[in-house]
Amino acid sequence: MPITNIESLIRENIRNLTPYRSARDDYNEGTLLDANENSLGSSVRNSLDLHRYPTPTQDKLRKKIAEYRGVDFENIFLGVGSDEAIDLLMRIFCEPGEESIIITPPTYGMYKVSANINNVGIKEVKLTEKFQLQPNRIIDEVDDSTKMLFLCSPNNPTGNDMKRTDLLKLATKFPGIVVVDEAYIDFSKQESMAHMVQQYPNLVVLQTFSKAFGLAGIRLGVAIAGPQIIDYMMRVKAPYNINKLTADTALQAFDNKELLNFNIEKLREERDYVAEQLNYSDAVEKVYPSNSNFLLFKIDRAKAVYEKLAKKGIIVRYRGNEPLCEDCLRVTIGMPDENVRFLKALKNIVEHELS
Repeated sequence: MPITNIESLIRENIRNLTPYRSARDDYNEGTLLDANENSLGSSVRNSLDLHRYPTPTQDKLRKKIAEYRGVDFENIFLGVGSDEAIDLLMRIFCEPGEESIIITPPTYGMYKVSANINNVGIKEVKLTEKFQLQPNRIIDEVDDSTKMLFLCSPNNPTGNDMKRTDLLKLATKFPGIVVVDEAYIDFSKQESMAHMVQQYPNLVVLQTFSKAFGLAGIRLGVAIAGPQIIDYMMRVKAPYNINKLTADTALQAFDNKELLNFNIEKLREERDYVAEQLNYSDAVEKVYPSNSNFLLFKIDRAKAVYEKLAKKGIIVRYRGNEPLCEDCLRVTIGMPDENVRFLKALKNIVEHELS
């Protein structure tokens, strides 16, 4: 059975925290003379009343996202990108200098960065050669200091889904908080774990508006979890962490679902096309299966290829320094003309400049 006593996992000082109560927690309408705002108005004119602080809870947007993801309003937390949620979760559950997390490299780098910032220990259990989880080895690494497990599905930088059976096994057996980062879930055929938070009180699912929604510039992330975890995240976050411009843009995105779905399908098509073309190259040893909007591929003299592409103005990511990713590059799927430009440049490099 999944762990249910969430309160016992939370740091004592967080349990005893009296959160800051902002002016907009009390009143959001009327003659507002309570928050030391500039009552004459903003120097930028629009309809959002930018001289007033935003609502701290962003209930309208949270309800819209909950409806879209098939969960309850009380299951939704909004952060400045998923990175804020990652940081808050560590601050809530991990005692600095004493407790630890488990990560499964190669994986998203911010889990380690955030742990280091918060002085939280890090244990690593590498993925298999096929970039899948090793649930039994992960459980074997647990000790009294282990509080959280960070998983990424589809995984970054490898692009593959983690097996649903492995994710559920860990949600059931891991004696702490299990975070499943689903930044790329909308590009995958695999169903989101979001609705599973009702069944697994220790499960947190991270999502973002940066990928499928194409709104990386507004920095909006979502954490989906049981009400108890969400309540603590709301207590610990900065009072006005989501600004009005971000919230308004995100709400507009839900008025353009046809474009959202079109873009997802187009990126999938382009991903498959780029993968097919890469497989034609003798220099490419392997193109890894992807359920995201990028491809990881292994190529001869990867670092040199990366540098030569950059000199031509085509920027990809060198991932050869990460476990199991020796001689690997990661390429984001671009516009069709960008993908053709990348493929032509790569062909020229491997056939003429490095031959």
